[in-house]
Amino acid sequence: MTYLRTITDPVAKLGGVGPAATRSYAELGIHTQSELLLLAPRTWEDRSTVRPLGSVQDGQVANTLVEVVSHSYFGLKKGMKRTLKIIVRDVSGLGDGRLSLLCFGRNFLEKTIKPGRIYYLWAPVAIKGSEKQAVQFELHPATEDGDFPPQFGKILPVYPLRGSLTQRLIRANIRQVLTRCGAFINELPESLMKELDLLSTDEAIRTYHFPPNLQQLARARRTLAFTELFYLQLVARRKPRKKPAKPAIPGALELRLIERLPFALTNDQLAALKEIREDLGTEEPMNRLLQGDVGSGKTLVGWISALKIIAEGGQVAFMAPTELLARQHAESGAALLEPLGVRLAFLTGSVKPKERSYLLTALQRGEIDLLVGTHALFSESVTFRNLRYVIIDEQHRFGVEQRLALLGKATEPHLLLMTATPIPRTLSLTVFGSLNISTLRTMPPGRKPVITLLVKEESRPRMYKSVGVEFTRGHQAYFIYPRIDDSGQSDLRDVAGMYEFLKQQYPGVPSALIHSKLDEDEKVAILEAYRKGELSYLVSTSVVEVGIDIPNATCMIIEHADRFGLAALHQLRGRVGRSALQSYCFLVFSDELTEEAKKRLQVMKDSTDGFHIAEQDLIIRGPGELTGRAQSGYLNLAFASLSDDLELIEQARAASDRILQVDSGFLAPENTIIRSVLSEAPPFEAGRSEA
Repeated sequence: MTYLRTITDPVAKLGGVGPAATRSYAELGIHTQSELLLLAPRTWEDRSTVRPLGSVQDGQVANTLVEVVSHSYFGLKKGMKRTLKIIVRDVSGLGDGRLSLLCFGRNFLEKTIKPGRIYYLWAPVAIKGSEKQAVQFELHPATEDGDFPPQFGKILPVYPLRGSLTQRLIRANIRQVLTRCGAFINELPESLMKELDLLSTDEAIRTYHFPPNLQQLARARRTLAFTELFYLQLVARRKPRKKPAKPAIPGALELRLIERLPFALTNDQLAALKEIREDLGTEEPMNRLLQGDVGSGKTLVGWISALKIIAEGGQVAFMAPTELLARQHAESGAALLEPLGVRLAFLTGSVKPKERSYLLTALQRGEIDLLVGTHALFSESVTFRNLRYVIIDEQHRFGVEQRLALLGKATEPHLLLMTATPIPRTLSLTVFGSLNISTLRTMPPGRKPVITLLVKEESRPRMYKSVGVEFTRGHQAYFIYPRIDDSGQSDLRDVAGMYEFLKQQYPGVPSALIHSKLDEDEKVAILEAYRKGELSYLVSTSVVEVGIDIPNATCMIIEHADRFGLAALHQLRGRVGRSALQSYCFLVFSDELTEEAKKRLQVMKDSTDGFHIAEQDLIIRGPGELTGRAQSGYLNLAFASLSDDLELIEQARAASDRILQVDSGFLAPENTIIRSVLSEAPPFEAGRSEA
């Protein structure tokens, strides 16, 4: 007996797998025989039920017994362009009907498919006029005893293909592995299997690839998916439990800041502050994610929460992904906190050596309470006297190594991750399972939803006119393009060329060009002029995607919007609608759109809810890119779907929590199987170090 994931024999040892097939398997990420068993079919073909020709409609699949009626040809009369047409009629006894089999490139079938003979037929059917046709089909001679050939009477898996691989070869190879390996060791406690009506690991993997019926297939997939999610939850959530926190009361500094605000905090902000305050009061370091839609007030929650640590004599680091955003945070933080006596400093890579040296000395002496900056905060020269709290804004933009480098500057600092890219519920239950999550859904009062318009090429003049009306009202706009200077290499509009065009479109309207290649001081000066209302519009790349807060901006124009991801589109749209003014987002797209691009643009038009958009992004793109773990293998889920298996994820989370609460070492007899799997064959490599 062996574990499902421990067959290390290479696929090259399997029958029919030569050098070409080995390379093709490698393109699918398959090198070992265990990896082959983890290859998920794209779908399954149900050939277990007879579907006669007379009953199938356009786009449906025929699966029946037929007699060949005749051969004919169509196309050119001479040469190789003629195409064989085989006419068959249904003789299953369950229906009638005829079908034309169009044999493109397979005229040789005239010699093997004989009129008058009986065959088993499987074929996707298309209706052209009054004729039913099939281009792809399988015909197998009927046997005298009536037994179905291997391809018929069963439910067959259909796998993704690469290179020289065929469905027949993959099916044969998987059967070979399943025959050779014997029974697989079960990977779940028996009580869980009974509770959730799951199969054993051995029965599940065999049924998954070659199911006897659709009901058993569903049960097998559910078993394998639950097993995968269960161990993902164990790896993510097997952490020491915090001691119950005492009710945390806001400190004097926090109350002074809240009282100075010209508006009331939302209920979500108050709830998040309470959760963070309680975490900061425990002995174990906080590990919390603060998620909220664009403009929901996350940064303010971060500032207020920092005051508890500062009041206790600790230092706080606040890190942002770009210098523009870090500078904006430093300015807003200084305006709020310095009147309370908080000593705040700003550090980025562009700070001059003399100023940097003075700042680092003051930081090391404890003369700075709050340091705001970019990735420069985790450079080796930066030393804190008493770093106790780390806040990371737009956390998905930082790599794990960068976060660890900053956390390494303190013994055990509290950590608050903030993101305006809401985490879909399925991801928050899995990938971020080790994090406590606070959510800001309520927007500040008085905000109006941004009206999103999809703009075709012919509607461009009307769009320019509408934006011009906003300029006459004293409002501002952003024009966003995917490239700085296309230099005629494609038909994409770029900021350099469109800046000149827009100056002609809006003569006398003050504007500026901003992009990543400009000097940092120049970018800051442009944004400052824009903030003061000295500029009516900016022509930019997505450099303004995050954190730029101009309440008077009411128009966001995104050219080639079909080339941007949903998260980027939502962030860009979030630069407008930051006041009581009605704002608009124009998504300009080309005539030729992919299906995925159509889905993205429709999602943006239909919703301004970042949480809904995040869920749709997960469905459209999958989890790898959303979590920044595409290369890590951490989310290499073979059987589970983060977009479809929410109920299963919740069951796995509940089961893992229940076991961890009473037996985190997996020492109980029933749970030793968990310990064995984590140490010998973990579905996720992190399990090896956890066991």
